[in-house]
Amino acid sequence: MGGKIAAISCVRDGGIFTGKWIAHYGGALGARNLHLFLDGKDQPLPQAPGVNLTVLEHQKLDRVAGDKARAARLSDKAAELFAAGYAMVIATDIDEYLVADPATGLGLADYLLSLPARPCWSALGLDVVQHLEHETALDPTRPFLDQRRFAQVSARYTKASVTTRPLRWGSGMHRVKGRNFRIAPDLFLIHAGMIDAGIAGVIGRDATRAEAGWSGHQARREALFETVRSSRPRMADEVFAKARRRMSLLRPVYAWNKPGRLPGDAVVVLPERFRGLL
Repeated sequence: MGGKIAAISCVRDGGIFTGKWIAHYGGALGARNLHLFLDGKDQPLPQAPGVNLTVLEHQKLDRVAGDKARAARLSDKAAELFAAGYAMVIATDIDEYLVADPATGLGLADYLLSLPARPCWSALGLDVVQHLEHETALDPTRPFLDQRRFAQVSARYTKASVTTRPLRWGSGMHRVKGRNFRIAPDLFLIHAGMIDAGIAGVIGRDATRAEAGWSGHQARREALFETVRSSRPRMADEVFAKARRRMSLLRPVYAWNKPGRLPGDAVVVLPERFRGLL
């Protein structure tokens, strides 16, 4: 298939991830094809030449309601973009970055447009986590994957982030309502929210997030630092194909259109070819 691709997101207090999102998707798709909602007029405007910014009035919602509201807003925006002639729309959180495997020799846009026509596509989720014994604090001015080598292969971040027609995302874009999912063979979603313990700690202590009910969620995420520190990681290329197959076949009965979880800690060492990718 051919045509234009848009990327959309909604952010509040995105920190270093907002600039990374703009740089990553702007480099892959062109800044004019990015549509970013800023949640709150108290938010500083990012440096985003050419990006389509929409500043919203902030509404105090708990975590569940907030996730549903964001999914509805992005679903509505995607429908608008398809009506305007886009062939594909990517929807992610601000700390999530789709990448094509460098082994394909294709950039993100060319890879996505090479996929067979389906209503939606998922990417294999990689939750990149700082190894506290081997990796120092993140330098935001350098490529993230030059500084981080460990990730958890994650069903949670194997999201239905890519659509080719107007559909409705569920909370957090984890699924498309009423649709099956298919994991693209060489597409990854890099979740960077736990890429640095210091940054994650600052976000986790934010009073607004705590008030909205994020504390328990944040505590579970931060347990990943210990999981990675105590793991015996496998080489990623030994895991990727098996993970896609298992997630596709062994799905939860209560959520047939979400991927099944992997056994064990599923911690891997990222391939050398991923350096500089993000």
